[in-house]
Amino acid sequence: MPNLHELENAMPVAPLKIIALPSAEKMGRRINDYMVEFRKSIHNDKVKNDPAFHGYIESNYLDVPRVGSGEAKAQISETIRGKDLFILTDVCNHSITYNMNGYTNHMSPDDHYQDLKRVIGSSVATAHRVNVIMPFLYEGRQHKRTKRESLDCAIALQELVHMGVDNIITFDAHDPRVQNAIPLHGFETVQP
Repeated sequence: MPNLHELENAMPVAPLKIIALPSAEKMGRRINDYMVEFRKSIHNDKVKNDPAFHGYIESNYLDVPRVGSGEAKAQISETIRGKDLFILTDVCNHSITYNMNGYTNHMSPDDHYQDLKRVIGSSVATAHRVNVIMPFLYEGRQHKRTKRESLDCAIALQELVHMGVDNIITFDAHDPRVQNAIPLHGFETVQP
């Protein structure tokens, strides 16, 4: 990594915590394992002795909240007070199912988005900063109005920001101009 020296000496915003919703649990575990190994490999005495780096090197950064669907709630099992929180969700993961009225239903992007909002609602009051990583942007193809239709992507981004989300990270947004819906807030579309 070319900027490893700068990264080792950078001051963290706050201790890191990752919440991976069930739709992104596998990805969350991979990110967690990488972060644990990376932060253990840093050879910097400042990180080990400076109180500002308390909680920087942990054995686990991952917390998977219990989310039930149908009538659902989000419950976070560990404290996130003062943490730099990253919430991962994959709104296009249709393999997640839940039971409702005796039938097995596959979760839709709307269901995943509602679960994301539940987790944000249960964490935004105590976290230092809330960041959302959504590999596929929710309703990203509804980015401009043609005829009389809703602008669901813009409304969703504005809703997340109004809930207290500081940064939204996505990959290859259908149209990066959708960030104009939240011009004064962090929105990043990473091009693969």
